[in-house]
Amino acid sequence: MKRRHFLAASAALPFARSAMASQPLHVRPEDGPHEATFMMWPASRAVHPERAFLDILQSTIADIANTIAAFEPVIMLAAASDHARAKQMLSAKVTLWDIPTDDLWARDAGPLVAHRGSSRLVSHIKFNGWGNKQVHTHDGALAGAIANRLGFDLLDSGLFGEAGGVEHDGHGLLMAHESSWVNENRNPGLSRAEVERRLLKAFGAERMIWAQGVRGEDITDYHIDSLARFTGPNRVLINLSDNPDWEDPFHVAAYETYDNLKAAGVDLEVIPEPSYRRVKDVEFVASYANYYACNGAVIAAQFGDAETDEIAREALVRHYPGREIVTLNVDALGEVGGGIHCATQQLPSA
Repeated sequence: MKRRHFLAASAALPFARSAMASQPLHVRPEDGPHEATFMMWPASRAVHPERAFLDILQSTIADIANTIAAFEPVIMLAAASDHARAKQMLSAKVTLWDIPTDDLWARDAGPLVAHRGSSRLVSHIKFNGWGNKQVHTHDGALAGAIANRLGFDLLDSGLFGEAGGVEHDGHGLLMAHESSWVNENRNPGLSRAEVERRLLKAFGAERMIWAQGVRGEDITDYHIDSLARFTGPNRVLINLSDNPDWEDPFHVAAYETYDNLKAAGVDLEVIPEPSYRRVKDVEFVASYANYYACNGAVIAAQFGDAETDEIAREALVRHYPGREIVTLNVDALGEVGGGIHCATQQLPSA
């Protein structure tokens, strides 16, 4: 069987490149056709000092990768020294690339691939460890390394941040929490208006909806992809508590985000957070919204609450008709503040 090849964009003639450079970027909808999914192998003991828990994280990442690989190619990024261990857990359908990693958050450190005309490039939002809160020696260089391997241009957006901190519908609309962007730990000295201008340009979008979010209470400064996701043009699925604690800044911010989206005319559907969870830690992230739409399927979390797990699954069936809905126990990711969407980054088809 031939190994699948991931083809670099063909070199353009100088006059063609010049003409192409004048065209706007376009980041396509996440649920559009993918050539592959990028994932990252968690390896750093500086980030995850407990060997036993790192083993669990690696097993969880392998489960997600193997599940996605049944629907589309998966490229696992890992240092060559980690390949032997990774191969013990990964399906033969998962391709390993020798690109060293610290942690597992491909949504944030991985490449944001945009189209400019018929060519692909990396619209580069620079990753700095969520505002220098975590080691990112390898992860900070990851998007550039992938662009180099694929032969894609790397176009600097002029921003520090993470793709998990902004949602796009691929049809001109973005939404984000200010706390993840208008923040001295990412973009010192930049106003919200300037951050917005640069984000719109980086995604090829026209309009942006902001909400305050929450600063300093979690490592991401409240990424919006743990709360709300675009499932189509101007259409959002949002995960809210049925019994909000108005002393909890995340509950307050979540409902403010809901109000801002509603006021902006977005088509909203609410799904509840789980009432019961296997992990009781108050800092555990139990987000049904943090799913991944790949070719022919949606890979989502279940938390052990039969009622809300089923409500979330049925919502995904409605929002992604014709796709298989696959739910996994990814509690280990929730314990370190993320989910399946956070651990994946798509390579859109050419």
